Amino acid sequence: MTARIVGNDYRSLTPPELGAWTPSLRVSVIIPAYGGQDKLDLVLAGLAAQTYPADLTEVIVVDNGSDPPLRLPGIRPRDTRLIVCPVPGRAHARNAGLRAAGGDVIHWLDSDVVLDRRAVEAHMRWHHAAPYLAVTGYIRFTPADLPAPEAVAAADDLAELFEPAEPHAWLVDLIERTGGLTDNQARAFSLHVGGATSVNAALLAQAGPMDTDLILGQDTEMGYRLAQAGAVFVPEPLARAFHLGPTMRMRDKAPIDRVSHAFVADRIPSYRWLRSHPNRRWKVPYVEVVVEAGHDHRLGYEEVRATVDAVLAGTVPDVAVTIIGPWDEVRDEGRAPLTNPDLDLVLIRGHYAHESRVRTAGAPSGEAAPYRLRLPAGWVPGEDGLAGLLDLAADGGYGLVSVLLAEGPDREIVTARLERTAAFARAAIVRRDGEDLDDAVEETFGTLWVDGGAYGFALGARPITGRRGAHRARTEAEAEVARLTKEVERLRGQVDRWRDDAGRWRRSAVELRREVGTLRRELTAARRVLRRGLLSSMKRAITRRL
Repeated sequence: MTARIVGNDYRSLTPPELGAWTPSLRVSVIIPAYGGQDKLDLVLAGLAAQTYPADLTEVIVVDNGSDPPLRLPGIRPRDTRLIVCPVPGRAHARNAGLRAAGGDVIHWLDSDVVLDRRAVEAHMRWHHAAPYLAVTGYIRFTPADLPAPEAVAAADDLAELFEPAEPHAWLVDLIERTGGLTDNQARAFSLHVGGATSVNAALLAQAGPMDTDLILGQDTEMGYRLAQAGAVFVPEPLARAFHLGPTMRMRDKAPIDRVSHAFVADRIPSYRWLRSHPNRRWKVPYVEVVVEAGHDHRLGYEEVRATVDAVLAGTVPDVAVTIIGPWDEVRDEGRAPLTNPDLDLVLIRGHYAHESRVRTAGAPSGEAAPYRLRLPAGWVPGEDGLAGLLDLAADGGYGLVSVLLAEGPDREIVTARLERTAAFARAAIVRRDGEDLDDAVEETFGTLWVDGGAYGFALGARPITGRRGAHRARTEAEAEVARLTKEVERLRGQVDRWRDDAGRWRRSAVELRREVGTLRRELTAARRVLRRGLLSSMKRAITRRL
């Protein structure tokens, strides 16, 4: 039974101890190389000394047009091949190696990264525990002079040859900040670096080959697609390696980011900070909305238009829409269109024929959008409803958010479904025979039910605020905010004046109380004097009469 990992918490797995297990999976180590024969010799010498069985290891060196051509040195693994890829670019070279590979696991390795003798075994023990992992070792960058290949092959600990060295600081920081990538599964794919990462071959086939249109950032983009295919990303500190010299990113991080971000923004929707433009369309959308037939099992033109137009007018511009229908069977009646039984489908297809964000198809697109909302035709989300659902799913890490739209008298319910692509891909890998896919999603990512009314879902078209109207409303709102701000300042000043007046009144009241107290004391004294004087007069009068 396939092990189930919740989110990216690979800690539920227990890989075997190094040297205390019997492996069975075959690994293909793919090394793209352009020049650098002296460094390649050391890389192959390090692979020749690996503790992982040689009969389960193949090494494919891809010469990417070196002049003079590369050669295989004497110290190398037994099953090592050299192939040539004349098309320049590391992505092309890796894909050539991938096509030639026959292993159960693909281990990417740069031609200037020397593996510790236990590194491949440290990787492979994880792949024996679950078939959907991407494992990355810890690379240190050494300025040491290059030793002889014989010294590398004989070394039990490469630190003796290459320390002192610098860690891959960015990678270590990412791992430490996210609890070993278990606390932030949305960023886990960033761990996929080509210098020393291994990936299950079947998972890699599902994700697809390296993107040869990218100049830089191919590793990260591949990591993103692996995540959408269901991958779990594992950092393995026991898989140690040394990079011969500083990496290009360490030398030129700012210009590299400038080039990389220009391209990966189109392909990695999870990098939201690269998609700040309010109206742009990107190659891979953040969410695909799949419009399906409603309760009557048909696609009505008005119903579909209400749903699609509301989605396109919402606060999530990073969206694509797929209208599911029998489009290959639609009949175009040129002579009598009003009697065409497929008229509604003809109208839908014609209405959106030139809207680049809308496609008509028999199935959702193959683009690896992080989320997919399945919505019955005729139902429309509130203007910010889709954004609210996406925030809910992202913050909670849910694999499925089911939206209750309506419930009929016969207990038939109408729902929408926000599905996380990675969750359903993972569920398809770990699902048991006969198990419902949603149940597997529940166990690995979690599911949630919400009321559609809370997110503004309603049946039927609603007025759509155009850009000019939205601009006018925003301008009026900003003016109202400015007016209210001034009013608040005025009231704050009035309150301050009232406070001053109140202070003066309090001081006057204190003084008045003091004066009243003085008068009371004087009155009391006068009464005493008067009383004593009256008694004395009465005594004298009585005495005279006697």
